[in-house]
Amino acid sequence: MLKVSQYDTVTRFDLARTIAGRGRYWTSAYMVDGLMVDTGCAYTANDLLRALDGIPLAHIFNTHSHEDHIGANGPLQRERSTLDILAHPLALPILARPREMQPLHPYRRLYWGWPEPSSGKPASHHETIETEHHRFRVIHTPGHSPDHLCLYEPDRGWLFTGDLFVGGRERALRADYDIWQIIDSLKNVAGLLLNWIFPGSARVRENPKEDLDSKISYLEGFGGRVLELHEKGLGVNSIVRALCGKPMPVEWITLGHFSRRNLVLSYLRNRPE
Repeated sequence: MLKVSQYDTVTRFDLARTIAGRGRYWTSAYMVDGLMVDTGCAYTANDLLRALDGIPLAHIFNTHSHEDHIGANGPLQRERSTLDILAHPLALPILARPREMQPLHPYRRLYWGWPEPSSGKPASHHETIETEHHRFRVIHTPGHSPDHLCLYEPDRGWLFTGDLFVGGRERALRADYDIWQIIDSLKNVAGLLLNWIFPGSARVRENPKEDLDSKISYLEGFGGRVLELHEKGLGVNSIVRALCGKPMPVEWITLGHFSRRNLVLSYLRNRPE
């Protein structure tokens, strides 16, 4: 399933596998000035290729290597042999050998599927990616994954955030996320001059400073409460019950890989001195 929307010269593609007649767990890809930012999942690759038919592309930029952001890399590269794919150096082995390097949990296979292999080139922190009309700056923003990047166009105040910022207030987290790195990365981009943010899912936001500041404040405040209860001697399960509310459907869908407990544990791991 694919939906297309337009923001100035930025085209957004919302992509999801259709299950029981509905799109499930949408992700977003963007195209601007011959540059594609992410490519959705394997199940929606053909939809995206049809939508891009006849449209020139020079580069794909992957914000990170999760399967719902690299799914059409291989088919697009096979169709367009000169197409460059740019990603963090840590992402390149995963792009090249996704089945070997990134085993998928059952829920990830169900909703997003196995990407085809693709070949990429490294994009480094503060590197510039030039298109005909724009100069984009690469910003390393780890936390959601070690290889996570954002893409910033300073003249327009555009920030493509991947999964660093998708809105909402977390009550659960995936087991391999680092919440303190997420907070630091959000602070790094919050200091930029921003007019629009284009997230990897959820709505596009205009004048996003208040949204970013609110997200940072929420995550830091929640972390402060976790650490306070832990210092009082409460165990992880007790903190979960005190702060995270009732069990969530996502916890049983993911067999606990995405859970309230993982959120609390992430605050307790690698906490700042």
